[in-house]
Amino acid sequence: MHRIIAIDQSTSATKIMLFSEQLEMLRRINKPHKQFYPRPGWVEHDAMEIYANVVAGIRELLQSEDLQGASYSIAITNQRETVVVWDAVSGEPVANAVVWQCLRGKDFCDSLKARGLSERVQELSGLLIDPYFSASGARWILDNVPGAREKAAAGQLRLGTIDSWLIWKLTGGRSHVTDVTNASRTLLLNIRSLDWDPELLGLFGIPASMMPRVLPCDSVFGSTDVEGFLPAPVEIAGVLGDSHGALVGQMCFEQGLGKATYGTGSSVMVNIGKAFSKAPQGLVTSVAFAALGRTFYAFEGNIHCTGATLKWLEQQLRLISSPAETEEAARKVEDSGGVYFVPAFAGLGAPWWDSEARAAIVGMSLATTREHVLRAALESIAFQVTDLVSAMTDQAGVKLRELRVDGGPTRNAALMQMQADFLGAAVNCSEVEEASALGAVVMNLLARGVYSDFDTVAAMRRSSWTRSPQMDPGRVRSLMEGWHKAVAMVMDK
Repeated sequence: MHRIIAIDQSTSATKIMLFSEQLEMLRRINKPHKQFYPRPGWVEHDAMEIYANVVAGIRELLQSEDLQGASYSIAITNQRETVVVWDAVSGEPVANAVVWQCLRGKDFCDSLKARGLSERVQELSGLLIDPYFSASGARWILDNVPGAREKAAAGQLRLGTIDSWLIWKLTGGRSHVTDVTNASRTLLLNIRSLDWDPELLGLFGIPASMMPRVLPCDSVFGSTDVEGFLPAPVEIAGVLGDSHGALVGQMCFEQGLGKATYGTGSSVMVNIGKAFSKAPQGLVTSVAFAALGRTFYAFEGNIHCTGATLKWLEQQLRLISSPAETEEAARKVEDSGGVYFVPAFAGLGAPWWDSEARAAIVGMSLATTREHVLRAALESIAFQVTDLVSAMTDQAGVKLRELRVDGGPTRNAALMQMQADFLGAAVNCSEVEEASALGAVVMNLLARGVYSDFDTVAAMRRSSWTRSPQMDPGRVRSLMEGWHKAVAMVMDK
């Protein structure tokens, strides 16, 4: 009986899970790692600590298993954009990993924008020039770690996102590889050719010799015995970045299927099909996934405040004692009574991108109640996701078939009904809690030939519920118009 060890290496911790080939999660181990903040706005991780946690986690996960009597393989999903540079001989990082949240590359990114290179870089990479992506962090390491630039020029250093780093270490330096989804988040991959772009490498001053080989997600990336722990080497098969893992874990294999993860903010990704398309203003195009000889692209965007809005109502205004109370409150009123809540606490993210906007509650009268405000807060979450999805589907010329959702706020039935109503499309919640890890497991199964088509895998998806649109389309249009007027108020436009 074969088991898949799924490594989900995230920003705050590493989860090691054991899955069956029927996509059942059997066991899970969690290993947190330290966050380093050497200066304001800088964020680092110790890549050696992360690797040690992976090894320890696998040992702990399998301590009760009969290692001689079962077969295993490893799948990986990971925090994207975080970049590691290491010595090819010693296997030691030359510096801590630069995390995707780190702003140390901002000045260099600003210099590229000042040179008028934004459009060219987006044309080549599908991405915006921003320190969020890997390239400026990697450049900073080469420019600021003593001897790094010289070693890189001599071909003695390697560069990679966390997946590459873990594979290198697990294989004892035999495999320097990455998958195309992680590569598409570096600002260094040509989004059309799906290989490292010489012009982008030149802009960021990164030698091609440092870069890993780019493979489809459903590849075999190497083999490992996990530093002698396993009696024989096992395959590392199936790798992709965490948001792409969630898209695959939600079985969004076809054009027009999208996923939204509701948390503090919300991450939205829509499969736009097999043709590259430039993203709408403020959004990016990434490789959704590549498997079975096909590559699919996705538009992606992030909303700053969704679940955070409900936390603000709880902790700052104390209108509720927990976010769950908003569901009952929303059901006590027929609508929000003309009230709109624009949660621009940290400016407005996609698709508006106005960092100067500030939060507001508009449209109140003497008849406004607590319930109206709470309902408006819930509606703000659904409005923002709808705006983002609409921008994506309109640009790509595709119709949203279904939005597949995960995250704590999906337990709020009132919110999810609003989401279906505003989108005019079904909203479906998967039973799976660990969607990113499941996506890596799916790619593992395809890589090893256990399954050979998307339909068979998609049929294994287990759904908790589906909400279908119920609101009159004319009413939806009126509400959306009111929302957009409220947004315009906080943007002073």
